[in-house]
Amino acid sequence: MTQLTTQQYDQLERAVVDGTRIIVYRRGRREYVVVPLALRMRDGREVVEARNPTTGHDLAIYLDEIDGLEVVK
Repeated sequence: MTQLTTQQYDQLERAVVDGTRIIVYRRGRREYVVVPLALRMRDGREVVEARNPTTGHDLAIYLDEIDGLEVVK
């Protein structure tokens, strides 16, 4: 995993506050478009609690398992 930059953390925090969709890249080519609901610590790891905007399913995405993220504008 590539560590998130300060700018990416700021964008993630702003997306949580604004309810803006983000794209999360995991395991090479896997891509998720989600709405982040919260950024928390779980068992000593940072996790984004998110919701799939299409299905409404909740997801927990650990930051140490992602390759990158970007905010959908």
